Amino acid sequence: MTSGFEKINPYEINENAFKLIGMNWMLITAGNIDDYNMMTASWGNIGILWNKPVVSIFVRPQRYTFQFLEKNDFFTLNFLDPTHRGLLNVLGSVSGRDMDKMAVDELNACETENKMVCFKQARLVLECKKLYYTDIDPAYFLDKTIAGNYPNKDFHRMYFGEVINTLGRK
Repeated sequence: MTSGFEKINPYEINENAFKLIGMNWMLITAGNIDDYNMMTASWGNIGILWNKPVVSIFVRPQRYTFQFLEKNDFFTLNFLDPTHRGLLNVLGSVSGRDMDKMAVDELNACETENKMVCFKQARLVLECKKLYYTDIDPAYFLDKTIAGNYPNKDFHRMYFGEVINTLGRK
């Protein structure tokens, strides 16, 4: 077991997903303990699909984390306390190409028993196995104002991941 965490049944998470993702944000992390990257995200979903507990995340192809998601079958979602908001701002605005995110002093990476990267500062970690992806196609926007989120036409890739393990702070 990853030090400082305990396993939680994903059906027993008592968090408001709208607040957890949209207001508190998350760190999407992919790679292995020796070579990984993470990015802050505030777009995503938690729910049930294909009779499995799943998440969906949205990552633009130009993001450095995209390469890690493409090369790996697994990723984690790390939810930190609001006291880390400044750090989340930095990790969401500076690319791993320009900053060694693995060397950030405020985060201590650790490896889960499934060999995924999570952070000791997280209060909740979802370990996810990629199931499916699709690219956002603006031709299918029923609400045409959504296109305003893409002034550079850099549409997200949406990944669906099965939640295979849930870790919470002891």
